[in-house]
Amino acid sequence: MKFSHIPVLLNEVIENLNIKTDGIYIDGTIGGGGHSYEIAKHLKTAGILIGIDQDINAINASKLKLKDCNKNVVIINDNFKNIKKIIHNRQISHVDGILLDLGVSSHQLDEEERGFSYMKDAILDMRMDMDNTLTAKIIVNDWTEEEIYKVIWSYGEEKWAKRIASFICKERLKKRIETTYELVEIVKAAIPASARRKGPHPAKRTFQAIRIAVNDELGILEQAVEVGVEVLKTGGRFCIITFHSLEDRIIKSIFNKLENPCICPPRAPICICGKVPSLKIITRKPITASAEEVEKNPRSRSAKLRVAEKTGF
Repeated sequence: MKFSHIPVLLNEVIENLNIKTDGIYIDGTIGGGGHSYEIAKHLKTAGILIGIDQDINAINASKLKLKDCNKNVVIINDNFKNIKKIIHNRQISHVDGILLDLGVSSHQLDEEERGFSYMKDAILDMRMDMDNTLTAKIIVNDWTEEEIYKVIWSYGEEKWAKRIASFICKERLKKRIETTYELVEIVKAAIPASARRKGPHPAKRTFQAIRIAVNDELGILEQAVEVGVEVLKTGGRFCIITFHSLEDRIIKSIFNKLENPCICPPRAPICICGKVPSLKIITRKPITASAEEVEKNPRSRSAKLRVAEKTGF
């Protein structure tokens, strides 16, 4: 299957990266290579683009997309949490800009066998890295009811999380839950009919939550942002696109903490903790897609771009 993925907020990302023609840039979630292709177009011979993705299909697609780029493009099958190790292995200490486009890609949803989509029947999997030993099937069949409830409530912000976890555990006593459609039917049964009539697909939040748990997306995210800021040059930009509120709140919180790191008591006359800002927030409110972009690419509707700039080492 062709890796088809439309890059969201493309113009806004390029504008906010402040690309230098001889700079070093990282696309930590290269996907189909849409953002990277545009970044590479702005680089001259001395410029370097490092693309990273844990999905081998994304790696293969991005290599094809970028094959005609004459720039110094390096594409690596790894997790973006390892940014520091990846650049140090190439004798690079700091970079001029980093982009993270988070969440599941359109292609991953379209690949039925990956089990990401509640709209396609497939084996419950949801792994972005196929070497990962944890799958969605393991979570729904082997984790305790309390663990499943916490995942669906914390990562999906699903108000029916407790009922859904209970229904999952009752159904798995009859037989193991093997497929996405089996899980969808369980979720539908757990949510009262009146609550299913409005809003998104009833299984959307549960699938999102389980996917996040399988791939440890939020834990990896916090680690990656902190390491990413560490390897940015002064004046370097960090652009992060999120697709749901949990991710966006995490990014907002980390950016705020790094811009205002002082831990002195609020009434202290002077700062004595010695902590200095490492970021300046560029976007106080996240950048969202225009009506025109949403019409062309409905996936962009929930996208939010936050941008910060490195203020010093």
